[in-house]
Amino acid sequence: MGLPWYRVHTVVLNDPGRLLSVHIMHTALVAGWAGSMALYELAVFDPSDPVLDPMWRQGMFVIPFMTRLGITNSWGGWSITGGTITNPGIWSYEGVAGAHIVFSGLCFLAAIWHWVYWDLEIFCDERTGKPSLDLPKIFGIHLFLSGVACFGFGAFHVTGLYGPGIWVSDPYGLTGRVQSVNPAWGVEGFDPFVPGGIASHHIAAGTLGILAGLFHLSVRPPQRLYKGLRMGNIETVLSSSIAAVFFAAFVVAGTMWYGSATTPIELFGPTRYQWDQGYFQQEIYRRVGAGLAENQSLSEAWSKIPEKLAFYDYIGNNPAKGGLFRAGSMDNGDGIAVGWLGHPIFRDKEGRELFVRRMPTFFETFPVVLVDGDGIVRADVPFRRAESKYSVE
Repeated sequence: MGLPWYRVHTVVLNDPGRLLSVHIMHTALVAGWAGSMALYELAVFDPSDPVLDPMWRQGMFVIPFMTRLGITNSWGGWSITGGTITNPGIWSYEGVAGAHIVFSGLCFLAAIWHWVYWDLEIFCDERTGKPSLDLPKIFGIHLFLSGVACFGFGAFHVTGLYGPGIWVSDPYGLTGRVQSVNPAWGVEGFDPFVPGGIASHHIAAGTLGILAGLFHLSVRPPQRLYKGLRMGNIETVLSSSIAAVFFAAFVVAGTMWYGSATTPIELFGPTRYQWDQGYFQQEIYRRVGAGLAENQSLSEAWSKIPEKLAFYDYIGNNPAKGGLFRAGSMDNGDGIAVGWLGHPIFRDKEGRELFVRRMPTFFETFPVVLVDGDGIVRADVPFRRAESKYSVE
């Protein structure tokens, strides 16, 4: 009897050796893709201007993730923070990509070996001599090992105890760099924008996973619970695993779209809400106001605005702009920025300073509307002259 496409995994239903083989092959494919994609991105990436042509403007995908974990140097002699280096070390961007490809090849060979030598004694039940899987024990092993990895990442890698730390920046994405992070064990650890929560949550979750793994390794489930949750069914394992992956993907999708400490602005770019709320614009005006309070001229105050901060407050960097079906990098859409010309000041005949009304995210086009400090419209440049009420023409 033929199987429908969505049930083909039943081929390895009662075959523990080949079930292991396809899992290893899946890991090989994931690692191979990651390494290959990293090499491709490195081939097309231009590191010359990290301020006006950062990785997120160039449409990079895996380079930001490597950088977030502490990789900043290339065997090509450049650093992601700008400038040149002489000794990038083994764990450069190319080193990480190569390690993934080598790991992928080893997993590929291991998968073939386990597919050929599937009938191993270790997979047979001592009582019956037939292949069987002790799924509750396998669950305990997986939980224990993932707990160790989770704990190790938080306690050693993120904290810098045995590792580089992670990419940490200020709220406006201006001073980002790789540094060690101390765990945040107070209520501040639940703030998604506090890097210390990354360390503490991994340590706590890893500890819980280790304890839960040891529990499932040493305690057998009662028969009623075993049958009620269908613990002996490989379909249950598959469905519950997909549910766990969905939960992780759901959390990551939320942090990517709304922003968090795990998605630094320098690596992944600003969010649409930072444009909608005038997040960077408010900081720019605050700095200008502080400069004027120090008796600087208006021109001097504006000249001290960091080019990176001004560039963030550009509508082309709003990830929700450019159309629903925009493909490719932002550079392909509106080119590469070469510099900031400055800030134009508009005034009406009464001498009031006017500000350009920010274009809402979901508008494809929008008229130029100039408002005063109280939000009152004082001038506009509409699409059709007949509609002009306060036109600057």
